Amino acid sequence: MEAALLGELGPGWGSRLCPLRGGGVLRVLEGGEGPPVVLLHGRGNAGTMWYPLLPELAREHRVLAVDLPGFGCSSVPQGPLRTAEDGLRFFVEPVEEVLSTRASGPLTLVGHSLGGLVSLELALRGRVPVERLVLVDAMGLGPEMARDARLFFRVGPERVARALGPKLFGRISPLPDTPLNRRLMALGYELLTVPGGRPEATRAFNTLVPLTGGVFHRFERLGEVKQPTLLFWGEHDTVLPVSLAEATVKALPHARIARVPAGHSPHLEQPERTLMELKALFEARPTMPRVSKR
Repeated sequence: MEAALLGELGPGWGSRLCPLRGGGVLRVLEGGEGPPVVLLHGRGNAGTMWYPLLPELAREHRVLAVDLPGFGCSSVPQGPLRTAEDGLRFFVEPVEEVLSTRASGPLTLVGHSLGGLVSLELALRGRVPVERLVLVDAMGLGPEMARDARLFFRVGPERVARALGPKLFGRISPLPDTPLNRRLMALGYELLTVPGGRPEATRAFNTLVPLTGGVFHRFERLGEVKQPTLLFWGEHDTVLPVSLAEATVKALPHARIARVPAGHSPHLEQPERTLMELKALFEARPTMPRVSKR
């Protein structure tokens, strides 16, 4: 399914495996020309899950859809994964390394769920020139996460998908029934059931999401984010409640919230609305923060 969707993107798109200094690679899907937009997916997915947005975004932007470390076609060397900070570094530092060479100009970060946490952390670290920030039902904004979702993640989406099969698994978090969405759900199942699973990425994710207590977050540091920020949130999200976005918009200096009638993946449930909100953000004139040299 992924090969078919990639083939439909056309000749202006390419797939690049970017080597990392410590070993391993990150895969980046690239297409279009213009100001760079970086797309970071959620747990278990890959850059191809942004497919509904890619052609339109590439009309005026250079689009980079990254496979997060340990997911999709990306791999990273093994290292300590004892604490939440270890888990965060596992996902953030390889992306930061690749973006420092592949997207050197002022960029817009768009992150969904786990990718939202990575986007937020990149903006806070200040080592890549983040001009705008889009957080789609993002982790990292507060300690709340639904108990059912924690249990699902701890059991393992990969294990659940293999046990249930594509039809039953698709009922857990269905998209609106369209031909494209049926293909996206097949892609999601395909990504979760690759041979060997995703043990390192799973271990890293589990450090961020304990079964009890608060999940890892950066709420106390939100005031440091100076970039214009869009919080794009599904009002019916049963993983990360919309109350997280409502609290965040009060803590971020330059943020606005767009609430849509959708679940945890509003960018897939309502791609047209997503593109409309992104266009409004692109048309604003942000003030670029200084890039840290730390």
